Amino acid sequence: MAHEFDGKRYEKASTHQQEWGRKLIAELGLKGRERVLDLGCGDGSLTAVIAGLLPEGEVVGIDASRGMIDAALPKSGGNLYFRLLDIDDLDFDNEFDLIFSNAALHWVKDHEKLLRNVRRALRPGGRVRFNFAGEGNCMAFFRVICEAMSDERFRSFFAAFEWPWFMPPQEVYHELAEVSGLRNVEVWDENADRYFPDADTIIRWIDQPSIVPFLPYLPESERLAFRDFVVRCMIEETQELDGRCFETFRRINFSAIK
Repeated sequence: MAHEFDGKRYEKASTHQQEWGRKLIAELGLKGRERVLDLGCGDGSLTAVIAGLLPEGEVVGIDASRGMIDAALPKSGGNLYFRLLDIDDLDFDNEFDLIFSNAALHWVKDHEKLLRNVRRALRPGGRVRFNFAGEGNCMAFFRVICEAMSDERFRSFFAAFEWPWFMPPQEVYHELAEVSGLRNVEVWDENADRYFPDADTIIRWIDQPSIVPFLPYLPESERLAFRDFVVRCMIEETQELDGRCFETFRRINFSAIK
C-alpha cells in the first residue's frame, strides 16, 4: 500500500533525514559520469544534491506519493528527472551505475523482491547504497501510536490495520542480502538517536510522515482527535526539562555491487 504525503510539509519536517542523506552522499565518491537512481526520493532535495555532483551524468528520483513528486518536480531539469513510481514496481533493466536510497526503504515490506529488482536495474559493476530504519527505531512513537490504536475510542477502526514498516535487525537484513545475487555485501547498523529542539519540531515530524499511514483507517470526524491524542502523549513521553524531545533512530546501512 502506497501512502500519500504532503511533500511541502515534509520539506519542513525532514531535517534529520536531510542530515543523514547529505552524509551518505558525501561518502559515495561519485566521479561525475554516473547514472543514478534515487529510491523514495521524497521532495527531491537530496536527488538535486546528487545531480549537482554529476556534470556528465544524470539522476532519476522515484516516489510513490504524488504529493512528494509534486514537491520534487520544480527542482527537475538538466540532468535531474523525477517519476511517480512505486518502488515495488521497479521496471528498469541494466540502466544504473548506482542505486541510492536514504530514509525510505522501511516503507517497503518485501525486500527480497526489492533487492531482486535493484540487481536487475544495475549495470554490471554497479553499486547499491541504502540507509533506512532498523530494529529499535522510533520506540517512543511506536509505544504511543499503539496506545492510541488500542484506546477504546479508536480501537474498532484498526481491526484490519497492517503495520506499514519493515525495520529489521542487522542480521536479518544480511541474510536477505546474501541471497540477492549481489556481491561484496555489507550490512551494518547505526545509532542515530536525536533530540528535536522543541515540541513544535517533533510535532511537524509526527504530522509528516509518521502518523500518515494511520489516518486513512479513521473516519474524517475522528482524525483530528486521534492526531491530538498522539501528539499529547508523544510530548509527555519524549520532552525533557530543557524543552527538547528525545526519540530513538536506528539505521540499517547496506552496500553491495552487481
